[in-house]
Order: sequence, then C-alpha cells, then structure tokens
Amino acid sequence: MDFTPTEEQAAARDLAARIFGDLSTHERLTAAGTGSDAELWKALCEAGLPAAVEDIGLLGLVLLLEEQGRTTAQVPFAASCVYGLLAVSVHGSAEQRKRLLPAIGDGTVVVTGALPEAAVRVGGSGELSGVVPVVPWLRDATHVLVADEAHGLWLVRTVDARCEPVELTAPWSAGRLTLDGTPGEPLGGRERAGERPGERLGGSDADVSGQEAYDDVLATARTAFAGLQAGVCAGSVARAVDYTNTREQFGRPLATKQGVQLRAADAYMDTEAIRVTAYEAAWRRDEGLDYATHALTAAWWASEAGSRVVHAGQHLHGGMGADLDHPVHRHFLWGRQLDAYLGCGSEVLQELGALIVDGEGDA
Repeated sequence: MDFTPTEEQAAARDLAARIFGDLSTHERLTAAGTGSDAELWKALCEAGLPAAVEDIGLLGLVLLLEEQGRTTAQVPFAASCVYGLLAVSVHGSAEQRKRLLPAIGDGTVVVTGALPEAAVRVGGSGELSGVVPVVPWLRDATHVLVADEAHGLWLVRTVDARCEPVELTAPWSAGRLTLDGTPGEPLGGRERAGERPGERLGGSDADVSGQEAYDDVLATARTAFAGLQAGVCAGSVARAVDYTNTREQFGRPLATKQGVQLRAADAYMDTEAIRVTAYEAAWRRDEGLDYATHALTAAWWASEAGSRVVHAGQHLHGGMGADLDHPVHRHFLWGRQLDAYLGCGSEVLQELGALIVDGEGDA
C-alpha cells in the first residue's frame, strides 16, 4: 500500500486548502447560519475541484474532504461528489455520464443521497413513492439519489418531489424527502438492468448489478465521510493545541499539564486512526480491490473515535468550549452529526462482523 498522493492529488489538496482557508472563516460561517455558503461553492467549482475528483479518485476526494472538515465549510462537496460524480461515472449509462457529469463538475447540478435508506417503492410505470426523513444537503440539491426496496438506485429531480427543511445537529442544509408517484430515472438506465420499472419488487431474483451498485456507492460514501471526519477531528485537535499553548493557569500554559497532554495525545492518535483507515479504503477502491470491509472499518473509526476527539477538543477548551459561538463548537457539532450519519459504532461493527463471517463462509 502506498498512500502518497500523486502530483495531481497533492495539487488539488493544496488548492482546496487555500480556498477553504480563505473563504470558510469564522465570520462567514457565522453569517451563513445553518445554510450553505453559495460563494464558497462557486469558488470551488470555478477552480475545477468537483470535476477533478473523476481523475484523482476516491483517495483524492478524501484528501479534499479533509481540508473541508478542518474548516467545517458549509458546502455540499462530499454529497455531490459521492452520490453524483462518482456514482454516475461508475454506474451511470453512457447517456447519463454525457449529460450529467459536466454539470455536476461545474456545480450547476448538485446531487445528494438518501442512502442507506431503502424505503422507496417503485410503481409499474417507474414512479417512486416513500418518505426519507432526513437527507443531508437536500435544500441545495437539484437531484437526489434514492434506493428502492430492492436496493436499485434512482435519480430524482428535487423539483419533482416535496422537500421540507429539517435542522440537524450540524448545518447541513438537510431536508425531508417525500415521493408520491414521483418520476425517477434508474441509475445506469433500464437497458443495463434489463427490466421493466418495478419488476424486481416482490421477486426472489433481485437485480445483481443493482445490488452491486448500491453496495459500491454506500461503501464509497462511508469512506468519503470518514475522510471528512478526519478533517473535522484534525481541526478540533489543532484548535485545542493552539488554545492550551496560549491559555495560562497559575502562570503556566495549560499545555504543560500532563493531563492535558495525555488527552490531546489520545485525540491525535484517534484522528490518525480515522485518517489511515479512510486512506486505505479509498486506495483499495481506486486500485480495483475489494474494500467493503475496509470502508466499514473506516466508518467505525470515524464514528467511535470521531466522537471521542470532538468531545476532547471541546473539553480542552475548558469554559470556552461551552460557548456555542466559539469555533471549536462547530467541530463538536460536525463530529456528532457524522457519528450519527455513519451509524453508531455498535451498528457498524455488527455489519462488519456479519460481512466478515459471510466472506469466510463463501471461502
């Protein structure tokens, strides 16, 4: 394994760090409230960063999302790249790739995902019905990727659905998605699936290619959001280190106290564990290797360790950590939201164990 970024990946990461650092400031985040920063999103798209993900792969995306997480930048970058650009580029039909990829790359089309929910029913004419209570960045999206009961993937235009605002722990411009006979477009086209709309439902011979696409998109999302969590945690630790080195107590910086050093060291090691497991899963995906268990491992570390890190970052700020307007509080909110979005640690661990057992049984 070699996680050393390529020249293109490193250049994209450095550019992302500069844009996020310049525009995702405390003042701008405060002004944005719970919504997304349209100016920042425009700057990222004009710099070609979403479009670059098709070339730099999932590992490159993880590197970019780390930079977003460091600043808790409020843009639908992860969602549109995972559920839009990467999903369409790998599993979309030739016509879908030609039509959608340029628009996703320049930001005029924003895609989010209603995964891992699979509560959508498909009617005989391809209309979709069902409710997904929470979809991140739905308020920013032009399209949403939804999964039906048989794990088939469908692209739905948000203008054709009912989208109601929902506030989450973190400011992710989320919404409640209601489909009621809503038209949907199967990812990959019906020609690839070789079926009529709704043909899979109720049958025992589910579409294998549809299941594989669902599994791949879900694993990609878990890996990408674990990378985002690595950045959130790194930003939290950096703020804690800066604060404890400058805040004095009894004439000495807080950072000189052994208890503070141990707490910060544990947070740093947890952050590194999140980072390296996300890197490994992304690298394996880019190399065409199996990475389902590695994506779950990254998700587990991001959920379990991520929660510990952002709690430690807030704790190390003492009374300032309780200030809802302090920048470190955003890292706390993002860390807890990512913990919930990736699935609590015990649930992820159970799924990982089941996948390992099934794999051994197949062998």
